[in-house]
Amino acid sequence: MTNEVDILENDLRERYPEVLEILLKDHTTQKNIFWATDNYENLGKGYDYSSSILAELITGENGKIIMPRVEKDKILQQLRVRDMAEVFTPSWICNAQNNLIDNAWFGRNNIFNEEVINTDGSQSWITNPEKISFSNGKTWKHYISDTRLEIACGEAPYITSRYDTTTGEPIPINNRIGIIDRKLRVINENVETSGKWLEAAQTAYKNTYAYEWQGDSLLLAREAMLYTFIDNYRFKFGKEPLLKSIQYIAYIISWNVWQMDGLKGVIPDSCSEITTTSFKFFDEAETVALSCEGCKNGNIRKHIGKYCIIKDWGVKDAITGKKGRKIKFIDLIKNHK
Repeated sequence: MTNEVDILENDLRERYPEVLEILLKDHTTQKNIFWATDNYENLGKGYDYSSSILAELITGENGKIIMPRVEKDKILQQLRVRDMAEVFTPSWICNAQNNLIDNAWFGRNNIFNEEVINTDGSQSWITNPEKISFSNGKTWKHYISDTRLEIACGEAPYITSRYDTTTGEPIPINNRIGIIDRKLRVINENVETSGKWLEAAQTAYKNTYAYEWQGDSLLLAREAMLYTFIDNYRFKFGKEPLLKSIQYIAYIISWNVWQMDGLKGVIPDSCSEITTTSFKFFDEAETVALSCEGCKNGNIRKHIGKYCIIKDWGVKDAITGKKGRKIKFIDLIKNHK
């Protein structure tokens, strides 16, 4: 696998059957994720703001429609900054902030790398080549099971750093700094058999979450996480994982990286006014528009929109009896009015 900056949907669909369809799934609505941006409406029917992103709309002759921000033209980049506050963080900043999290978790500094200032004034890092050590009763299994979340993730640069989102430069596996990159590095250092590696990788992915508003960015994030899994398996074992393993990781990602208005906990723009109709004598009807109490009062638990559902993979579902309890994301927020 080469480290493509732009993962082409045509290639994804051809090489890994059914995987693109899995990555487009929205488990809250039981439909596909939707565009949630006007950037594609000039392409015609099916590309407007509220339309679902369908596999046939982004493959075939349209296989280059969705591309990373670094490959979009400058005018479109500026529009997305202005309209959606879309700002992509340089990898060295992602690394520094992820380091702060790991410094606290490990209780010491410079675990995975050391931050440096280059001679030209730019900032980067030097990777620690030594096997990551654990202490204070913590093990590598505790690390990959540690639950982490990237909010408003965009293309998920804090989770996976296959390339620098501001320069487009590919980053070798040994030098990556994202949350899942670090978990997979630890797995690579501690597991030797394919079966155990896959089991550990599934645990790592089940404990790594993110959400995003715009559908195209969300798909890019999901794709990057999937290819990070494939990259690392190939790096470790010299071959690609079986299709069924790729499909299962895609399924985990489709649950853990979801489309949401982060301020409301609902599907973006699902709090539009609703209309109720009450029937009276002689078939007369009265229609009343109701506004959203949550939007009016800032109460995250009073929105009329569709609240996003995620999975808690460690707890059994009361109905199916299988691990992976479905919960509303807002139920994880304590004492918030």
